[in-house]
Formats: sequence, C-alpha cells, structure tokens
Amino acid sequence: MNFGAFPVADGAGLVLAHSLRLPDRRFAKGHTLANGDVETLLAAGVTSVIACRLDDGDLGEDEAAARLAAAIDPSNLTLTQATTGRVNIHAACNGLFIADRDIVDRFNRVDPAVTFACLADHADVRAGDLVATVKIIPLAVAKDHVERAAAIFAAQAPVRLKAYAPHDVALIATELPSLKASVMDKTADVLARRLQPSGSRILAEQRVAHGEKAVAEAIGISLARHGERPRMIVIFGASAMVDAGDVIPQAIRHAGGEVLQVGLPVDPGNLLVLGRVGDVPVVGAPGCARSPKVNGFDWVMNRLLAGEWPTCEALTGLGVGGLLMEIPSRPLPRERATTSRPQMSVGALVLAAGRASRMGVDGHHKLLAEFDGEALVRRSVRIALDGGAAPVVAVTGYRASEIEAAVSGLDVALVHNPDFASGMASSLRAGFASPDLRDCDGVMVVLADMPGLTAADLQRLTSVFREQRGAAIVRASAGGKRGNPVILPKAVYEAVRDLEGDIGARSIVEGSGLPVIDVELGAAAHLDVDTPDAVALAGGVLKG
Repeated sequence: MNFGAFPVADGAGLVLAHSLRLPDRRFAKGHTLANGDVETLLAAGVTSVIACRLDDGDLGEDEAAARLAAAIDPSNLTLTQATTGRVNIHAACNGLFIADRDIVDRFNRVDPAVTFACLADHADVRAGDLVATVKIIPLAVAKDHVERAAAIFAAQAPVRLKAYAPHDVALIATELPSLKASVMDKTADVLARRLQPSGSRILAEQRVAHGEKAVAEAIGISLARHGERPRMIVIFGASAMVDAGDVIPQAIRHAGGEVLQVGLPVDPGNLLVLGRVGDVPVVGAPGCARSPKVNGFDWVMNRLLAGEWPTCEALTGLGVGGLLMEIPSRPLPRERATTSRPQMSVGALVLAAGRASRMGVDGHHKLLAEFDGEALVRRSVRIALDGGAAPVVAVTGYRASEIEAAVSGLDVALVHNPDFASGMASSLRAGFASPDLRDCDGVMVVLADMPGLTAADLQRLTSVFREQRGAAIVRASAGGKRGNPVILPKAVYEAVRDLEGDIGARSIVEGSGLPVIDVELGAAAHLDVDTPDAVALAGGVLKG
C-alpha cells in the first residue's frame, strides 16, 4: 500500500484518507475514487488528495475485517457487517464469555494493523452485549498478513460463548437466633434474581439449624426428591465459614460428598465453599452473596450454570482481577439486568440554527417554508413530539427570533447558539449541553430541514434503540445508504461535546466502537431542502 499525497488527475482507484467536502457534496474517508469522482474534484479546483493506493497484494479495510471475522466460530454470536474496517461481535444469548489469551495475543502480533479486542475471560454477558471487535487500523493491509491472522483463529477459537443452561436449584439456609427471618427472605429473593438470566429457578428452600447434621440431612432430602432432583445446591450459612472443618464443609462430607475448595482469592467472596455430592455441585455461599453486588459467588455460579466444573487451579487463579470491592462500575448489575426496567428515555435534538446559505439572494429561510400550511421547523419539532421523544430541544441561531416564533406553543425547550456560523458542531455542543437532555438514555438528532420524515419513522428508530438497550447507535438509512436522523446513546455524549468545526456526528458514529444499527426509512432519510428548487420539489412554499 502506498500512502501520501496524490495528484487528483491520476486519482482513479485511490482510497481517500480524509473526507472531502465540496459545495454540493461530500466524499467520505475510505471512499474509492471513480473516474467521475476525479472529474468532480478537478472541476471543484481540488488537485491533490491524501490517500492510499492499494498494491496487488493488499486488501481494503472492510474486506480484511470481514475475512478475519469470518474465521471465528459464530456459535452463540452475531457479527455486524464490516464498516470503517471494523466488525463488531455480539452475544446472541445470555452466557459465559470465554477468551483464550494466547490465541488472541498471537493474532494481534501478526501485524499491528490487524487488531482484535474482547471482554475479559469468563465474563458474564447478556444477549446483545458487545463482546469483541475486529479492527483494521489503516485503510488497507497486506493480504498475506490477513491470511496468517485468519488461520490462527480458524485453527483454534479465540473466543466462545457458553450459553447458560436452566438449573433447578435447591436452597438450604441455616438459622441462628441472631439472624432475622427478613434477611433470609431477602437472600432467597436475591438468589432467585441471580438465577433468572440462565432461566434457572429455586426448586425448593429448606431452613434448618446451623449444624453439620441438620445441613447434611437437608442435602440428602434435596437429592432424594422424586422427579425434581436439583442440578445445584446452594447453602447460605447463618454464620460465616472460618475453617475447612466448619459446618458447611463438614455437612457436605457427611452427606457423602467431597469438598473441592474452601476459600477463594476474590474479595468480596473469600469465604466460599465448593463441593459435590455425586454429580450435583454444592456451593457454600459467602455472606456477601446476600447482596446483589458482584462477588466471588457469581464467578463460581456462572461457571457452573455454563456447564463448567471449575478446578482448584482455576479457582486459585482468580486473584488477579479478583479485588472487586472498589470497582464503582459494578453496583447491582444483576439487579438492573433482571428486574423490570423503566423504558429507556429518548430525547430529541432538533438542529435549526443553520444559515440556509444556499437559499439564494432573495433571503428566504428554508425552515420557514410551509408544508401543508405549516412552517418546516414547526413541523420538524411537532414530528419529534408526536414520535414520542421527550424532552425535545431545538437549537436556534440564524434568524433565531423568527424560528422561535414559528415553534411557539409547542412543548419544546429552546437553546440559542450564538456561534452558529462556525458550523454544525457548535449546535451539537450547545444542544448536548442542555440540562434537559443530560439524563436521557439516548438523544435523537433531527435535522430540521427534512420534510419527508413522519412520526412513525421516528417511532421505529426509537423502538430499535430500546431493543438494543441503549448499547448501539441507531441510524436512519435510505436504500442501504446512511441517512438521518440518528440516535446517539449516553456513552458518546462526552465525545459530542468535544466536537469542533463544520462537522456533524458522523465521526463519532463511525469511530465510537459501538454497533451501528441502520433502519431503512426510504427516501425520507435523505430528503432535505437546501435550495429554493428543493423546497418546491418537496411540495413546500417559500414564505419567510
């Protein structure tokens, strides 16, 4: 691959390294110039571009990423189409994500241009979660390097997703006078919620005295159930285990079982006991497992639910990364994931600050043009409201007083952008700085000059965003080509507030690493009205 400045006159086949904006169109980064593109650039006075020219042995970024991703076993996984040199990999079910560090490291050492990143080994994931990504760094990469890297993944799976299997679980809780019944009730509730992602359930609960004989008898009763034999037994002791000869380990032995591990290098979760009676695992839960916060009990239980029997070597190897107490991103994750959630909130940001510079010398403002007797900017705000967005914020700038008058009476918050002349980035920054949108799970960015959009279109975008649980960017498309509006999740708000210049959010959409879900809306996703002729063709009447 040859990279650098090239003369446009001989530019057919070049892959652009940077986007180019012309008065009437835009060439995206990664676009391959055709003969017609060369003529267009020369006519616009562009004589040189920063680009790359592929050699015979090169692959473009998207083809390379697609080939590498295709080498991964897709069982229980879904892969996105390659775009901007990236393929994202998502979980297709709830399960335990397994990563082989040696295989991943070997892949990443083939060529720095070829990268693979994934979650930590044995991560607990939910259907739809992003678990890994293939990314090609430059615009092209040597084909033989791609083939070498792909062969590594084809020979041995770098990652797998073990689906959780439903388990009937017997719960045994020991009693002491110092332990309130309400605490034991809460313990059962928390365990039930922990089991929900795997489709598991508490088959039966026994509350017995805190003694070896009573617990051993309870284990025997659980295993003797006719027709509903548990696949796992969980024991919560009223008093914490302090020794391998304490009540719960001894009870497992008295029930005819064996104790595999006493203690765990995970904090919280140190005081865990793992044993088995026949083929049924018996887990002595640490006291911290009465809370929904992630602890060592989760790490052991998830392996069992995914069909693994963790060995002593595996359990004693959990120390690195096992200090969980001070991780602020871990509060009550399972409680959020398994209880009914409130519907994700989606606000709308209507961009109505632009100068309408292509409307000619007559001074008409496209956003004041009337469609079916309604000013276009008012229609855009109303469509956002009717589409269910809440709150709706509109950014004004050029001829702000007239725009504000046009939307009067609607339930919209107005934000004035005094720097509107600098371009769209300033309007995006102003809108995303609005306190009205700060707490939304997603913000739909709506261009105010798109008369073809309907409330139903916006509802479709919002529905897909909620299905993705706010973990993806949702974008309108027309005929397979990207369009507008776009819904941005909270994860990228900070990046939007850092935008500068006359650019929109496209760089964020393509560079965030989040999956991008395109929703086909047809021509409405591309139809904007930048000129008087465009207004007329779309059925509008110029007014202001």
